[in-house]
Amino acid sequence: MEFAQPKILWFLLLLVPLVAYYIYRTRQGGAAITVSTTDSLKRAPKSWRYFLRHVPFALRCAALTLIVVAIARPQSAEHYTNTTTEGIDIVLAVDVSTSMLAKDFAPDRLSVAKEVAAEFISDRVGDRIGIVVFAGESFTQSPLTTDQSSLQTMINRIRSGIIDDGTAIGNGLATSINRLRESQAKSKVVILLTDGVNNRGEISPLTAAQIAKDLNIKVYTIGVGKRGTAPYPIFDERGREVDVVEMKVEIDENILREIATLTGGEYFRATDKQTLLAIYEQINTLEKSTVEIEERTTLHEECLVFILWAIALLILEFIINRIILKRIP
Repeated sequence: MEFAQPKILWFLLLLVPLVAYYIYRTRQGGAAITVSTTDSLKRAPKSWRYFLRHVPFALRCAALTLIVVAIARPQSAEHYTNTTTEGIDIVLAVDVSTSMLAKDFAPDRLSVAKEVAAEFISDRVGDRIGIVVFAGESFTQSPLTTDQSSLQTMINRIRSGIIDDGTAIGNGLATSINRLRESQAKSKVVILLTDGVNNRGEISPLTAAQIAKDLNIKVYTIGVGKRGTAPYPIFDERGREVDVVEMKVEIDENILREIATLTGGEYFRATDKQTLLAIYEQINTLEKSTVEIEERTTLHEECLVFILWAIALLILEFIINRIILKRIP
């Protein structure tokens, strides 16, 4: 509750002298008949009218209080908030080839990539995000959605070995572009993460990058892996890890850099979990959604309620004072 004229409430202080004067007059009394002693009257039983004698004055004070409050114009406020989000459509393209199980990241590259991607998704409330995985082929793990729970579930379900091995960067990018082709968002982004050299697929990476440029899709590329050599697991025909060997890390940074430059994105190299986190944080900063918040406040005058209550109290005071407690002239 707010008051349009709060200074009017100072008039409530007038009740203090009124109450003081009423108490003074009540103690002074005003007997109409002279008697020798009032002892017998003090012992006389008191009727219910005796206890109602101060009610009219209390009702008048309450009515006066309500009138002053009404003049101060009490108002109730309704607050409306309208939030408009201009989100960004983002596709995460994740390499799931067997090389992503290399142990230069603990426990391996793919596990860390999933963990960091999950954190990135949780920070992008309001944006539509899709997930594409690729190795020798590519497919959509999740279409564009704002459902954070569903996205986190799909990220956790990413596994290596579910499709033919290899590194089809062009196919992975092309599938991501296809997810964004019909998007009406003003900003469309692909974050492509890989640890290898394009060696599979029907579409070359630069051809896919040119299509992305034509469709105004920005591509951020991330090369994952330490420089030099890294421990790669060796699996038997049943998919069981039988050995770990040191192998040279080969990432086609030139292609990844060209893709990013052609589409207006950036290329990053992640050599450990911390640098990968920093890369996603930087992308998160570069690609900010626009959120417009419009706040409206509607005020409703509430003085009528107080005036009606004041009138009701005055009517009740009149009935009690003039009918129930009617005095003999």
